[in-house]
Amino acid sequence: MNANRPSSGKSNAMKQRVLSELKAFSIIALYLWVILGSFTVYRRLILAETGVTYLHYGIALVEALIIAKVILIGSLFGFSRRFDDKPLIVPVAYKSMLFAILVLLFGVIEHLVDGWIHHQGLWGGLRELRATGAYELAARTLILVVALVPFVAFGEISRELGANRLTDMFFSKRDAPGASTGGVTPGRQ
Repeated sequence: MNANRPSSGKSNAMKQRVLSELKAFSIIALYLWVILGSFTVYRRLILAETGVTYLHYGIALVEALIIAKVILIGSLFGFSRRFDDKPLIVPVAYKSMLFAILVLLFGVIEHLVDGWIHHQGLWGGLRELRATGAYELAARTLILVVALVPFVAFGEISRELGANRLTDMFFSKRDAPGASTGGVTPGRQ
């Protein structure tokens, strides 16, 4: 019976890790879905002014899921922790740009594989990517970097404060102002 306990501990640790990764994936995907969905609505409204119908709402969800997975994979490698000892602005900017570049690279690989699967050859996928246009690709990358900055900043501040401290600050009930200090605001005595 004691022989089963070590494997049970490993099983629980693995289960906790899977749940933690699933939670992180869900949070990243939800955040990105809101951001990308907002731009989808924006694009639809702009195109509606010219009489063009745009109904690609599902693409924002699929892109959010793919980007969330790319970010999680990128986080597994140590290169995302390169500047963790610098002032917070440095790792936030670095990780935001790094993850956006990773997403861009995965997009290129996706188009290469897509061209190969559809019997257009690897370069057929790149031709399709090139048809998208450099301006649109640059705009998507810029939007992704800007969208990642607050998300990465939240994660970095949370890491600095300790596990769940920042989350608790945002999502847990707080005492009324002055309740814990006897009505005196700290610093204004």
